[in-house]
Amino acid sequence: MSVTLTENDLELYRRELTGYCYRMLGSAFEADDAVQETMLRAWRAADSFEGRASVRSWLYRIATNTCLDMLRGRQRRALPMDLGPSSPPNESLLGGFLPEDMWVTPIPDARVLPEHGDPAEIAVARDTIRLAFVTALQHLPPKQRAALILCEVLRWPAADAAAMLETSVASVNSALQRARATLAELPEESRPETVDSGQEELLARYVDAFQRYDMEALVKLMHEDAVMTMPPFGLWLRGARDIVTWMVQPTPSLCRGSVLVPVQANGVLAWGQYKPDPAGGLQPWGLQVHEVSRGKLSRLTWFINSGTIFPMFDLPPHLD
Repeated sequence: MSVTLTENDLELYRRELTGYCYRMLGSAFEADDAVQETMLRAWRAADSFEGRASVRSWLYRIATNTCLDMLRGRQRRALPMDLGPSSPPNESLLGGFLPEDMWVTPIPDARVLPEHGDPAEIAVARDTIRLAFVTALQHLPPKQRAALILCEVLRWPAADAAAMLETSVASVNSALQRARATLAELPEESRPETVDSGQEELLARYVDAFQRYDMEALVKLMHEDAVMTMPPFGLWLRGARDIVTWMVQPTPSLCRGSVLVPVQANGVLAWGQYKPDPAGGLQPWGLQVHEVSRGKLSRLTWFINSGTIFPMFDLPPHLD
């Protein structure tokens, strides 16, 4: 006997499904596409839904299959440090833009984090959409990735994960073991680490130093081995001194006089950076999504504006 489902019954799960698909795919835009396809598949099959499982688990099964379909035969997304060694802070080595589908892309917190709920669960959700964690997940084969997210992030029982993946509990447990081993063997710069919360004072000092373009103040806020990336450029830098040396190279130095507009992205406070526009005012340049660990900035990521990032975060197209 089928159970009558309404569109609202499905829409209740859009936000958490977007978080799941984002962790699986590493792209905000592909996550939106995957959830839309999940909703379409569910709506088309609504008449056959018999209520033997919950609507939530039924939707996760559809979303899992949708993501696995999208990942079939595709190159994994990454950040620059996954693709090669760090570079000296020399602008001539920058190279050109690489294709967008190579990169893990940022996502607004509002698309994936629950509006209300248990603070501890929200904290876990925030930790598991951070860039370092989502990028590390992309090193896993798709079914291992799904098993890890379902069981260790979303806390589904192994039996439920096995049903969603159409496999056995033993296979899920084996996939989890292999996934943990792969993550543990990643190079240090690619391995997710515990990220500090409650760093408002440090981040306020960062905003002040960056907007003044004070390199000596900035270097004091970073770990000596901090990492900086700038997708869609392949070049990346290691070391606080190299990072500030890079920032005063001829083209990067044009960021002097920038203004940072706060947003919430990937579980952390981030900023839309507007740099001086030769025609007047300030033009969008990039989204800064940085992470703090052990009391200092450890990972600094600039997503150079592609024309889609700023609208996604409801950031204005120009500042006067």
